[in-house]
Amino acid sequence: MDSLLDTWPWWAKVAVVVLLLATSAFFSITETSMMAANRHRLKHRAAKGHRGSRLATNLLNRTEELLSVILIGNNVVNTFVPVLIAGIAMQAFGNSGSVLSITTALVAFLIIIFCEITPKVIGAAFADKIASSVSWIIRPLVWILTPIVWFVNIFVSLLLRLMRLNTKNADQTRLSPEELRSLVLETSHFIPSHHRNILVNLFNLENITVDDVMTPRSQMETLDLSRSIPEVLHQLETCYHHNLPATDQDPDRVIGILSVRKAVSLIGDEDLQHQDFKSLLAQPYFIPSGTQVLQQIQEFQVLQQRIGLVVDEYGIVLGLVTIEDIVEELIGEFTTSLPSLANKTKWLDDGTYLANGKANLRDLNRLLGLELPIDGPRTLNGLLLEILQDIPDHDVSLKVAGCVMEIIQFDQQSIKTVRIHQPLQALN
Repeated sequence: MDSLLDTWPWWAKVAVVVLLLATSAFFSITETSMMAANRHRLKHRAAKGHRGSRLATNLLNRTEELLSVILIGNNVVNTFVPVLIAGIAMQAFGNSGSVLSITTALVAFLIIIFCEITPKVIGAAFADKIASSVSWIIRPLVWILTPIVWFVNIFVSLLLRLMRLNTKNADQTRLSPEELRSLVLETSHFIPSHHRNILVNLFNLENITVDDVMTPRSQMETLDLSRSIPEVLHQLETCYHHNLPATDQDPDRVIGILSVRKAVSLIGDEDLQHQDFKSLLAQPYFIPSGTQVLQQIQEFQVLQQRIGLVVDEYGIVLGLVTIEDIVEELIGEFTTSLPSLANKTKWLDDGTYLANGKANLRDLNRLLGLELPIDGPRTLNGLLLEILQDIPDHDVSLKVAGCVMEIIQFDQQSIKTVRIHQPLQALN
């Protein structure tokens, strides 16, 4: 090589060095962009007819061959660069130890800055775009270097076998639900906040049961058909709901679900009897307590039901759940027929919030941005009673999940009203 270099003009030598450095930079930027590219986005663009994305997707499906070509090319180039620069330096300044030392340092600097760090930073920043572009060059190289790649991979396979590593069965692309949830939370720049919240809530449904979204028994509106006809009609005319669980004398035994719209059509009949309402009752649908929400969605769909009564192991009604309750768990409350937490003022100017003791902890967390524990009691009253182990007989203040809470109204059975103070970290 020395004799060949002697016949070259200096500009030709510099041009070869620049060409080799550029080639090394190309392989580095290709490696980083290919490995950092979003495969799902590339597949989506390929499905829409983008040929570069299709080539990149095909290459990523053959990762071993792709990496082999890139690494072989990069290492071969990086081997020639020091030899060529050292030859040029020795011809220009003589064969001495100081020249070799300075040349080695210069080569290391050039390779690190121009062939490694800079190209890889660029490749990581514009991975998808660069991967689609460089695929047009890498694909022919893969075909040309196939014999060399095959020969090299024989030794790689033997080495992996000696290490007892099976890369064929390695599943590195499948993400767990928690990993997908974290991925959704990190895509704040691409997914609108409302859509992102829906996706996160969808992942959370896996850990939610019907007990978490149901209307508790104490808050259910039921129709007692043992009452007089005028009283029944008055309740039907003033109720907020489309369907009402109906009882007859025994308030703990639901005999059916009454459609308010159908019942109202009977108004004006002078001979109206209780039996007329009972003839409109639909068979109640009972749901075992602890049923997962995702499973219940499927049950609602299969059985063509929209409303169910949650019962415990003894058949006692614990509450009522509808398909709308589950949808609201996903997208937030959308009904306006009843007053709800979502329609109330959030934090007051003094940094406090007056909460009803019956307020659902999940709703409070969502509304106020709190982290109250939801793995036990489901209401604020239940949480505070569990902590205090007793019903207070005087005003009490305590700290729960970073929130100072003042119990300001109570009776002999439960806590009625609580003043919640905004956590300090939420104020900053």
